[in-house]
Amino acid sequence: MGLFKRNPFGHILFVKKWLIRILGAMTHRRFRGFNELQIEGSEIIKTLPDTNVLFISNHQTYFADVVSMFHVFNASLSGRTDSIKNVGYLWNPKLNIYYVAAKETMKAGLLPKILAYVGSISIERTWRAEGKDVNRQVKMSDISNIGKALDDGWVITFPQGTTTPFKPIRKGTAHIIKRYKPIVVPIVIDGFRRSFDKKGLRIKKKNILQTFEIKEPLDIDYDKETTEDIVKRIEYAIEQHPSFLKVIPQKELEAQEELNKKREW
Repeated sequence: MGLFKRNPFGHILFVKKWLIRILGAMTHRRFRGFNELQIEGSEIIKTLPDTNVLFISNHQTYFADVVSMFHVFNASLSGRTDSIKNVGYLWNPKLNIYYVAAKETMKAGLLPKILAYVGSISIERTWRAEGKDVNRQVKMSDISNIGKALDDGWVITFPQGTTTPFKPIRKGTAHIIKRYKPIVVPIVIDGFRRSFDKKGLRIKKKNILQTFEIKEPLDIDYDKETTEDIVKRIEYAIEQHPSFLKVIPQKELEAQEELNKKREW
């Protein structure tokens, strides 16, 4: 890799690699130390192609969710199974991982700007701006940038566009899926909202079980399925359909009890 080789967005890969290494080392204990990240399905990561993969996930904090994914993806690619033990997996990280984020969030301070350099595809939200509801047109340049990132590698997106649970799925994700026909991999996370503050930067509580489930890619008929069909499938895949409201609290309770037993042992 040349010293000044850049990705399609103009970011120098050498700089990006060192940022991932440093930030990864700084955040590792947030998921394996202060709290415990329980991973399931990491073997799926190893089977994916190098490009045109779209990860869809529920959203609990601004930054911790994405950071955990960088850890899990790189650990899985380096041969670990459902584990992020030993942060050495970040010495040679996958550099073509991107994530979709609100432009105003990624401009709010020095740290977000650094995190944006690591892989943000910053877009203008069409429904929310500066804490107020808005209604504006989708910028085609934002859609094109997501397509550019898919051509280059993997993209992480949060289809609800908010950290509030059980909010509607935004149709924009379905349009992207129909247009670019990526492999769509659902991820369901939990415990981050209890572990961290809303931004995902400050540890709010320790000894919380964080769960991270990677599911099998969705089998989508890109031509026949409508955007509404895909929206509904996303809703169920990331467990944000209202029918999950009664199921999730029980799952959380059982998982936390299991973690407590392990700590006592």
